[in-house]
Amino acid sequence: MNHVGYLDFALAGTAFLPTSRLVRFMAKKEIFDHPIAGPLMRGMKHICVDRSNGAPSFLAALKALDKGEIVGVFPEATISQSFELKEMKSGVIRLAMESGAPILPMVIWGSQRVWSKKLPKNLSRSSIPIFIAIGPLRYVEKGANLEVELAALKEAMAQLLNQVQSDYPDPHKGARWAPARLGGSAPSLAELEELRKNKRES
Repeated sequence: MNHVGYLDFALAGTAFLPTSRLVRFMAKKEIFDHPIAGPLMRGMKHICVDRSNGAPSFLAALKALDKGEIVGVFPEATISQSFELKEMKSGVIRLAMESGAPILPMVIWGSQRVWSKKLPKNLSRSSIPIFIAIGPLRYVEKGANLEVELAALKEAMAQLLNQVQSDYPDPHKGARWAPARLGGSAPSLAELEELRKNKRES
């Protein structure tokens, strides 16, 4: 799933409520360390990811998949401040390869208007449209090429994202929550990379 806002995991999980199944999302350790969010995340049985040592979370996700649970993964790892798909990590492909579980491509759009990085927070009961789109299942065979499979997954997600953006009722032009590609004023991926590069060098 793409990642554009802090509440993506909660909002995306609602898509599975009709199935009476809950999604166990993989989330960074810092959220679990938070005094308020941490107990909630553990109570909902989400999976803690320590970026300095990812093996335990990978094994926890494998165990959950082996039990038939749904595991939610953000392949981009962090929120995309450009609101475009960023470079994706291969963990989701490796999980599918090891477990035999299929990947269900999924995107969300509009959640960044509720709460996201460097944007005004809007937690009021507003009428912000939030769209979720789900693509067909994708299976990954053991021994498959990670880069090829990851590129194919990203392309599938990009197609879903383009569709929900096209169907979105509110205009993107000039909006800080919309990518430059759609006429929005969010920084591009290249601009963000340049900022990160300058920050590292300073």
